[in-house]
Amino acid sequence: MNSFSKTFVAFFITISVTISSCSNDNNEPPRVIPGIIENGSGVFNYNYAAGSVSATLKVFYHIPDNVTQNARLLFVFHGADRNARDYRDALINEANRLKFIVIAPEFSLENYPGGDGYNLGNVFVDGDNPSSATLNEQDKWAYSVIEPLFDNLLMQLGNSSSAYDIFGHSAGGQFAHRYIMFKPQARVNKVVASASGWYAFPDTTISFPYGFYNSPLINGSLTSLFSKNMHIQVGANDNNPNDSGLRRNEQANAQGTNRKERAERFYAFSQNVANSRNLPFNWSISVIPAADHDFRPAAINAAAFLYN
Repeated sequence: MNSFSKTFVAFFITISVTISSCSNDNNEPPRVIPGIIENGSGVFNYNYAAGSVSATLKVFYHIPDNVTQNARLLFVFHGADRNARDYRDALINEANRLKFIVIAPEFSLENYPGGDGYNLGNVFVDGDNPSSATLNEQDKWAYSVIEPLFDNLLMQLGNSSSAYDIFGHSAGGQFAHRYIMFKPQARVNKVVASASGWYAFPDTTISFPYGFYNSPLINGSLTSLFSKNMHIQVGANDNNPNDSGLRRNEQANAQGTNRKERAERFYAFSQNVANSRNLPFNWSISVIPAADHDFRPAAINAAAFLYN
């Protein structure tokens, strides 16, 4: 039996939540639940346990006025700059117009250092050299905080949603598409994975993080994965092969010379795998005209796909 085929125990332990609500995220004094997050823009601290370690996740949010009890929640995953506030702000106007709730957790460098900690979900101690010996317990994965955070939000908001949507851009796009791979039972409705620098191809002959080999994904269901409503998007001008934030090595370069090529190849490869095995394929792709790597037009395009 493959060493990664063992059953993992899902985690969640919520310790406490402190809330700071209103437009000034820095100056409003926090209050402790029980309390309901108020309409408008704000931030709260979500305290949880990852294994034996307690950690805090800062969560920026925006709740439009007059939202209904079943308003949809959009989880927004920031890029490598860990700037969740900026990502939330980029979606405020669209949230007000389309009446969805923005939830933007900030994965700090302290708790989720580097690409291993965030882009690759803290699944391995060293994601570029995966092995059974360096596989983290699932309660330490960055991915494992999302579902219990969703439950916490439903409680605080009095929201009746049974699922949530996802928008992730750049490093957040990597987080987003790998999230539904590593957490196939997550209560996700739609996913927009935007402008990822590189991808985990559904290929069991290529080692993680570029493929599924040497990871728990080797035993995953492609039927389940391809049935997800995932949208790949990238800017038409996000095609700079010399971008300082673009990973370049033999494995990454095999996916394409720039983010646009890599997005298109990831989608085409996945579609070909699904077609060759006669599997359902519920993914889609779009190229945003005149857009580069800026998360702002990407966020607007994602909101249109999700809620228009």
